[in-house]
Amino acid sequence: MPALVLLGAQWGDEGKGKATDLLGGSVDYVVRYQGGNNAGHTVVVGTEKYALHLLPSGILSPTCTPVIGNGVVVDLKILFAELDGLTARGIDTSRLLISGNAHLITSFHQTLDKVTERFLGKRRIGTTGRGIGPAYADKVNRVGIRVQDLFDESILRQKVEAALDYKNQVLAKLYNRRAIGPEAVVEELLGHAERLAPYVTDTALVLNRAIDAGKVVVFEGGQGTLLDVDHGTYPFVTSSNPTAGGACTGSGVGPTRIGRVIGILKAYTTRVGAGPFPTELHDADGERLRTVGGEFGVTTGRTRRCGWFDAVIARYATRINGLTDFFLTKLDVLTGFERIPVCVAYEIDGRRVTELPYSQSDFHHAQPVYEYLPGWSEDISKARSLGELPPAAREYVRAVEEMSGAPVSAIGVGPGRDETIEIRSFL
Repeated sequence: MPALVLLGAQWGDEGKGKATDLLGGSVDYVVRYQGGNNAGHTVVVGTEKYALHLLPSGILSPTCTPVIGNGVVVDLKILFAELDGLTARGIDTSRLLISGNAHLITSFHQTLDKVTERFLGKRRIGTTGRGIGPAYADKVNRVGIRVQDLFDESILRQKVEAALDYKNQVLAKLYNRRAIGPEAVVEELLGHAERLAPYVTDTALVLNRAIDAGKVVVFEGGQGTLLDVDHGTYPFVTSSNPTAGGACTGSGVGPTRIGRVIGILKAYTTRVGAGPFPTELHDADGERLRTVGGEFGVTTGRTRRCGWFDAVIARYATRINGLTDFFLTKLDVLTGFERIPVCVAYEIDGRRVTELPYSQSDFHHAQPVYEYLPGWSEDISKARSLGELPPAAREYVRAVEEMSGAPVSAIGVGPGRDETIEIRSFL
């Protein structure tokens, strides 16, 4: 199975970085295929903790080539700040490859993102304000600025001027903001060109040749299934496709070349930003999950909303992504609960449904139907095999597996790189 996809099976923040890093020594390439620096991975290596926002987590492995694919939108300031931060900590970042077809986030994208969100008021989406949505909008509208444009000043200047002709009208007439001068934007972008050039290549060609040669390629999604712009809880979604199909369009690798799709699934559920969340807790249990699980955004620092495990969402993720395996993370956070509720269905206007409603209105009104599983009090962080888990913890894993529709092949029992139970190898 030379090519596999790792993606979030809930609303993101499931621990994808830990899963990718677990494979690091065996993986030749790790590819980020969508999103921008609005997503983050926390990876713990020994006593060191690394917060990655734009870079693939494979950059922490000395034997792996990290790749930013064409489906990513790149903020160059953030990219270089992140590279500098890792270099200062002794990490070799020279292996990074960046697609020349990836789109760039500019200062005017960030300005538009922030003023639009403020303008929406109570109808705001809950964006990070980092310009990701406007950059993707420009991409779809065919007025985007790509990485390769930095190496042709004439093209870059034309594209920036064309983009700002319209955007300045919106800023001035709709939002009462000062117009943005194209020259300043061009100069800022050109200032990054020399440093960027060594990283830029035809990454689709590189990846396909790597798979031809039998290399192991991992595609790493940001955010999660329920934040997919097509298949998530629209409009409270991101602006790209974190689902498995996005790995193909965001990298230039065809679907027949991918042999395994692994969903990262938290043992409970979290989300950030606005939008429906049937199992959300507003009580002491929710606060306990948040505190023990360290549920604060890697990129934004925002407090994550917390709730019990939702099997309806897990089944949906299995179906939409064609999942072959689950990596169940943060099982240790549930230690100490006397009993653990699991959402097995929703009640909507007196009807019991076991599949995710296609109607946005129905999902907003969905009430969780719970089954209760026994909890455990034993410390599970030292467990390295399924048999070393307490019986109640094993039963919880079995129930999650049964309800979700795909086998659990690995379990996270702590934040550290080695705090993992591997039931079946992903490779």
